[in-house]
Amino acid sequence: MEMNLSTPDDMAADVPPDPEWEWCARLPEVAELVEWVPPVPDDVGLVTEVAGMMAVFAAEQFSRVEGLRRNALADAGRYGVVAGIVERSVRLELAAALRITEHAAGMLLARAEALVHRYPAALDSLGQARITERHAQVLLELLDAATADVRERLTGRAVELAEELPVGSFRRALRRLIETEESATLTERHKHALMQRRILVEPAADGMAWLHAFLPAVEAHAIHGRLTAMGKVIVGQETETRSLDEVRADILGDLLIEGVMTGHPVEVSRIRASVAVTVPVLALLAEDDADRHDQGHAPATVDGIGPIPLSVAKELCGGEESWMRVLTHPETGMVLSVGRTQYRPPAALRKLIRWRAETCMAPGCAIPAHRCEIDHNIAWHHGGHTALSNHAPLCTGHHTLKHHGGWSVQHLPDHGGALQWTSPTGRQYLVTPQRPVPVFTPTSDAHTRSARYTDAPF
Repeated sequence: MEMNLSTPDDMAADVPPDPEWEWCARLPEVAELVEWVPPVPDDVGLVTEVAGMMAVFAAEQFSRVEGLRRNALADAGRYGVVAGIVERSVRLELAAALRITEHAAGMLLARAEALVHRYPAALDSLGQARITERHAQVLLELLDAATADVRERLTGRAVELAEELPVGSFRRALRRLIETEESATLTERHKHALMQRRILVEPAADGMAWLHAFLPAVEAHAIHGRLTAMGKVIVGQETETRSLDEVRADILGDLLIEGVMTGHPVEVSRIRASVAVTVPVLALLAEDDADRHDQGHAPATVDGIGPIPLSVAKELCGGEESWMRVLTHPETGMVLSVGRTQYRPPAALRKLIRWRAETCMAPGCAIPAHRCEIDHNIAWHHGGHTALSNHAPLCTGHHTLKHHGGWSVQHLPDHGGALQWTSPTGRQYLVTPQRPVPVFTPTSDAHTRSARYTDAPF
């Protein structure tokens, strides 16, 4: 009788491994995994996580709402029911099921149809939480109001902007993009609109009334700007108790009824309207807006208004000194820096700083730059220069937050004047100005210069 004298090790080598017990060999690795703890989001991360889920659910709701409408129409078509009645029935049931008004249900149906059929890229971006539901609503609102060809050309770029910008900045950027695309026909449309200018009075309560004026936007902004500048002088007096709004209304009444302002300080009567007009220098050579558009030049614009007809821009560029004329090609003599010779930026530099930004340079803020304070990024007492590369407009609230709210702000070189805000939680937010100013730097060739759209130190 032959006996098997194999050692336990030999026996283990001869026996095939049992799959049910293979995990035993990985116990050391499993032990390491047990000690690993996934990172826990901070408070801001917890909020953004929910926001992402809301975007995903919003996209799914839009898809299902459109499916509901489409299926209802398909079912009704088989029985010859009028489509309009079906739409109304679906709207009523959706309102009842969601416990919202029929108007809100109708808006939901319209947005769902638009996103699914006209803007699928936006719906896909929403479904992946790259944009918010509010971004999608703004995109629909602005693109649906544009012409069909402009809408087709800009949809892709609009989605990209929505993924990059906060809602307020996105609205302004998309509106400018649409206005630029439609500027080729601006002259004709402006001529037609001019024929509609008028003044009317709307009664209000308590012996009051609204005075409405429908007139060219340049003139409207100039009037409001002059009233504001005059009002600030008056409100700044120690004995003045009226608000700025009250003073503006009183000045308007004095000027239009009496024609004089004898009851106000002398310096107030010297204030004139001031509007910043931006005109691409080569566009001035074009015959009209269509010619300018064909040559690929950007339209002339007025701060706070948008594109204006080239004929109006040419007229303004030849106007008086109170009109600030800024060409997108750098002009000789542009004031960019005064170093440390003075703390307060000179008037020309302040205008340029505000013109470049257009709005407060805090993330998502839409307060116009002319209502903002000019901030030294690197403080004067820390060696900061009075220069374009060290200044940005900030509204009073965000200026206070920058200095006392735990945020840090840095001008980024080679980014056209962009600011990088870093929050107390360490998150970073990039804010770019509306108009980068070109800086000319010497090249190796002494007879040439290279232009770069940067805001490098001077």
